[in-house]
Amino acid sequence: MPSFDIVSEVDLAEVDNALQNMTREITVRYDFKGSKSTVENKDGMIKIFADDDLKLKQMHEILRGNLSKRGIEAGQLDYQKVEPAAGQSVRQNIALKEGIDKETAKKIVKALKGSKIKVQVSIQGDELRVTGKKRDDLQEAIAFVKGLPFEQPFQFKNFRD
Repeated sequence: MPSFDIVSEVDLAEVDNALQNMTREITVRYDFKGSKSTVENKDGMIKIFADDDLKLKQMHEILRGNLSKRGIEAGQLDYQKVEPAAGQSVRQNIALKEGIDKETAKKIVKALKGSKIKVQVSIQGDELRVTGKKRDDLQEAIAFVKGLPFEQPFQFKNFRD
């Protein structure tokens, strides 16, 4: 029976490449001259340290731009609270969303069952397995899930006939 998996993954190598590009861009930009702004990645958590709120917002824009060039959508970023550091400087942690949480998975299953598409959906850990009798039904299910209003982007893998 044909099937595919719905997953939400982040390629950490691409995140590292984007952060290296961001660091290079910060070092050559005129508005960051003399700044102690830095960015680093530790265990799927991006840590940004900026001189002030304005530089932090600029770093967010640079980060989103570099990640989108690498194929990572902004919906995969979970911005934590901005913390004050020494003086006017601020720091912020940004978590990378990976996997589909139980609540989101249940909403997707309910939406697919309510759509009357002839597929079966099962939750397998942090991913969903969708099976159906026809390949066309699976392609219709993919198009339906892409149209759902979720912030977190999904990938469709292991399409098997």
